[in-house]
Amino acid sequence: MTKHVIAGAGQVGSEVARLLAGQGHEVVLVSRSGSGPDLPGIRRVAADVSDREKLTALTGGAAVLYNCVNPRYHEWARDWPPLAASMLGAAESTGAGYVILGNLYVYAAPDRPMRESDPLDPPSVKGAIRVKVWQEALAAHEAGRVRVTEVRGSDYFGPGCLDQSHLGQRFVPPLLSGKTVRFAGDPGQPHSWTYVPDVARTLVAAGEGDRAWGRAWHVPTNEPMTVREVAERLCALAGVRDPGVKAMPHVLLRAAGAFSPMLRELEELRYQFVRPFVLDSGESRAALGVAPTPMDEALAATIAWWRDRLAVAA
Repeated sequence: MTKHVIAGAGQVGSEVARLLAGQGHEVVLVSRSGSGPDLPGIRRVAADVSDREKLTALTGGAAVLYNCVNPRYHEWARDWPPLAASMLGAAESTGAGYVILGNLYVYAAPDRPMRESDPLDPPSVKGAIRVKVWQEALAAHEAGRVRVTEVRGSDYFGPGCLDQSHLGQRFVPPLLSGKTVRFAGDPGQPHSWTYVPDVARTLVAAGEGDRAWGRAWHVPTNEPMTVREVAERLCALAGVRDPGVKAMPHVLLRAAGAFSPMLRELEELRYQFVRPFVLDSGESRAALGVAPTPMDEALAATIAWWRDRLAVAA
């Protein structure tokens, strides 16, 4: 049994905790609220991850520290620097491997499938913040102070994905109830969708052995699908009529941003949903031995989770 520390108890951090605990490891799950799965092998700790001294004490003796934190979009510029510095410092001080959950914001607006070797040239402020987090960690790795790797996925879906997922609260429940979905982008563009349990499996695989350190990896992800194709397939698996997906007028989205910090922050990422946005995960599949969950299986699990949740709410 090996000790693992996970910073962040959101949809990905909680899934990583379940996976590691199921393998018999000792898991320390750290978040402000002390939330997360209440399962044997998981110790939930309420703490501020940006408190380096506290995090270092919690990470002592751990094989791996996983960075799965997710500050609110409109607070990234304020929150990411102290969080990243604390986690990198804790890994350096304790000798734990440092596995970072990243994303595709770090690349330029793509004109072909994105690869891990692509230049880090983001067209957004949030992308630049994530580039800095990665470059500072990689510099520490190259200096021999710590072992680091980063795992990057596309937009998440699956059990536990709620309002921050494009295939979450505003997508699945309306479809299951026969209501047309309004999508903030072009629903006819090919897009890569990454299943949360596959994210967790890739993070764990990246922290095992010595094969992953010193570079970034993409989460193994299925072939791209348009939003309309996802909706059609989801409805077929759920046994309901597909009510369709329509694009939300851009002017309406901009107006809503005046009242919602979250929607306002999405504006600079709109390029991801008005052109093909496709991830190439061939390298990670071969090197890390992780394959994506078949799309039908992933959608079926998503449907079942939402039906259970909606039944409880009713």
